[in-house]
Amino acid sequence: MTFENKLVIIVSKDADPGVAMNAVAHASLALGATLGTAPLALQEYRDTSGNNWPLSGMPYIILRGKSGEIRKAVVAAKEANILQIAFTETMTGGSYMEQLARTAQLSQEEHVYYAAVLFGPWEQVSQITKKFSLYK
Repeated sequence: MTFENKLVIIVSKDADPGVAMNAVAHASLALGATLGTAPLALQEYRDTSGNNWPLSGMPYIILRGKSGEIRKAVVAAKEANILQIAFTETMTGGSYMEQLARTAQLSQEEHVYYAAVLFGPWEQVSQITKKFSLYK
């Protein structure tokens, strides 16, 4: 099956594993809530015990890069009107109110990017992310 849109997350090479997983979880959750079920091609993964785990049928490509590279991808996605959600250093530690206040004090150039998820037309997202390597 081919998909019109591509789903990619870029994770910082420099983030500790726990921070990286937190960033991926928050950005992915926000993207899913923003898009809803249909654009993500949610499928019902059922087993013989009656469990039903709705998961996306589309590939979710996980890439890695440096903070500045992630920022450039976010800016390129914004310029191309591609949905992008970033997770930055200011979004960790303390309460979410403190995180909101810290985030509001910085420009996009000043943030340390831990992850960014992009969702949009396959070819456009591919062009933005072609220089990133797979996260292994």
